[in-house]
This record gives sequence, C-alpha cells and structure tokens, in this order.
Amino acid sequence: MEIITAQSSGFCFGVERAVNEVENQIAGGEKPVYTYGPIIHNQQVVDSLSARGVIVIHSEEELQNIHEGTIIIRSHGVSRRIQNIMEKSGATVIDATCPFVKKIHGIAEEAGRNGEVLVIAGNPDHPEVQGIMGWTEGEVHVVRDEKEMEELELAPGSRAVLVAQTTYNKTKFEDIVAIFTKKEYSYSVKYTVCSATDRRQTEARDIASKVDAMVVIGGRHSSNTQKLYQICSEKCRHTYFIETPDDLDMKPFQSFSRVGITAGASTPKSIIEEVTLHVRRNEC
Repeated sequence: MEIITAQSSGFCFGVERAVNEVENQIAGGEKPVYTYGPIIHNQQVVDSLSARGVIVIHSEEELQNIHEGTIIIRSHGVSRRIQNIMEKSGATVIDATCPFVKKIHGIAEEAGRNGEVLVIAGNPDHPEVQGIMGWTEGEVHVVRDEKEMEELELAPGSRAVLVAQTTYNKTKFEDIVAIFTKKEYSYSVKYTVCSATDRRQTEARDIASKVDAMVVIGGRHSSNTQKLYQICSEKCRHTYFIETPDDLDMKPFQSFSRVGITAGASTPKSIIEEVTLHVRRNEC
C-alpha cells in the first residue's frame, strides 16, 4: 500500500503558538492556569493539559468568579467585552489569539467606526465568529453559505464589508463574494481565509483526487477539519473522519492500494504518526 501524507497537516502556527503559551505557564509553575474554552479542538490535548492542572473556563459566568492566576485566550480569540472582563478580573491575561484572527478584529472594529455593516462568511456558532462579531459596534450579519448570502437584504444605501472565518472553505468564499458583489450597495471584500488553511485545503483536495481512500484526522468540533472532510469527500468516495487510530476500521483498506492522510490544524503530530503507523501495520 502506498501512503501519501499531506505535508501541511497538523498544528498551524496559531494553534502551536497557543499551546506553547499554555506549556510555558505550566513550566513556569504559575497556578492556576486557565484557558477560555478548550485551548484547541482536540480532546486528547485538552485532557493531557487538564491532567497537568489546566482549567477550562466554559462560560462568562465562570469567568466572573476568577480573580487570580493566568487566563490564556485561545487562538480563536474572544469578543472585546469578554476580553475587558478578563483584564478587570485581577488575573494575568495572555492573548494567544491567532494574528490572522486578530486582523479580522481590526477590520470589524474599523467597520463599526465607519458606520459600515459587517458581513461574516462562517459558522455563527463557532467561537472565532462569535469573537469577531464582538469587535464591531455596528450592524453585523453571519452567512453560512451562498443561499444565506443571496437572502441577505441590507437597508438601501448601506455600506458593507465582507470577511471570512479564517478556516472557511476558500472556494465557497469565492462563490459568496460573487453574490455579494452583485448586491446594490457599496461594499469592500477582505480575503481573510488564512494562507495555512488555503494550503491545507488545496493539498488535501489534490491528494484526495489521486487515492483510493482518504483519512482525515481531527477533532469532531474542529471547523477546519470538518471542511477538510467535506473537500476530500467531494474528490474521494472512501473518505474517513477520525480522531484517533482506534476510530479507523481497517477492513475496507484491504482493497485499497493508495491511501491519503491529512489532518486539521488542531491535530498533534504524534496522532498523525500513530494513524500512519496503524494503517501500515494493518495493510494486507
């Protein structure tokens, strides 16, 4: 069996930076150490950090009761209001927001100051999108797909700014841009799908088109991994979405001669290596 592993799989810069911040705080002996939400969408990493004393803050209500220690903002970022609460809590705040996400916060803030409507292509339930929404004082809308972009109606004379969640499917964003630019109001488009996401999606699409089976590794709640799975499924009928090697049933692989492997931005290198070894050991 030939196994092709995507070179761009695994931790992206933003995720690695956030995890390193947590590791530095643990190594420095700072206690307690908190993260606002799981530091990344990978349960194995979160469980490992929890076993070493890292506490996940799950809600604003929990945040209100913290007045000491260190709070780390994960790569997804938070709203300005949540960040203000952290900074007034008495705890030390370390901002590990991905620079690509931070850039969108700036765009959102400027749109609000300029009286422009902010339109975000993304998942309204995702923490990154919720954080972005919290950086504009003006009108804001989230569109999941082309259909919602078609249905979006703004007031006559509106000026609008379109951005994308950093992990949004680049091809689908281009489709949304095509619809957005036909609307009858002033607009500007900011291409905010991050370059690492673009490379990861492009490489995954290329590999999936050449193999008999594709394995996509990542957390079930990871937005960028879900999009990788969608992209690979369009190119390869036998595409599998797993978190760990235990999730992979090797029986179908007996008939595959070429297998591709990719992984989301929150997947540690160690798990990618474990899955690759698992496939090699069980090939027939």
